[in-house]
Amino acid sequence: MPTQAKAAVIEEITERFNNSSAAVLTEYRGLTVAQLTQLRRSLGAGSSYAVVKNTLTKRAADSVGHTDLAPLLTGPTAIAFIEGDPVEAAKAIRDFSRANPLLVIKGGVVEGRTVDAAEVSRLADVEPREVLLAKLAGAMKGNLTKAAGLFQAPLSQVARLAAALQEKKESAEGASAPAADDTAAADTTPDTTDAAADSAASTD
Repeated sequence: MPTQAKAAVIEEITERFNNSSAAVLTEYRGLTVAQLTQLRRSLGAGSSYAVVKNTLTKRAADSVGHTDLAPLLTGPTAIAFIEGDPVEAAKAIRDFSRANPLLVIKGGVVEGRTVDAAEVSRLADVEPREVLLAKLAGAMKGNLTKAAGLFQAPLSQVARLAAALQEKKESAEGASAPAADDTAAADTTPDTTDAAADSAASTD
């Protein structure tokens, strides 16, 4: 490939990394054109699924600060560039790989963080937005100001806050004791749930 053409490809991949909320790297060996078309359609509007050259993709990834993607860039590689909520895309890719085992999820980038294949799968297992918001609304005891921000937050952010709430609940249940003195001590514990919710709302 001529140098000018390579530079154009690197620029295009770099732009896709910059404009995507997530990028999931996969191995597609053995999949038919029809199957790849089906996967592209399942990702939703605005997202794309492109077969890439590893050497050029590595240079593009390096240019946007994702040098740790290099170990994933081996063998035949195609990348799902996601525009929109990464959770829904992760579900689509996970479901497709279950029906078509030839698609292998390698890992990727989600909201600026490099993740492995296991984390992509965990992201795909996140509950629907309506369920998470219902849990958060109950945990925040009807604080509408904070809840309003969460309705606009990315689903992955809502999922992390829901996980934090669950951990806090389990920690509180494990720390509870019959002694009366413990009640006073518990009153001085900062409300990390409200702080996390404030942070989520402020990002809108």
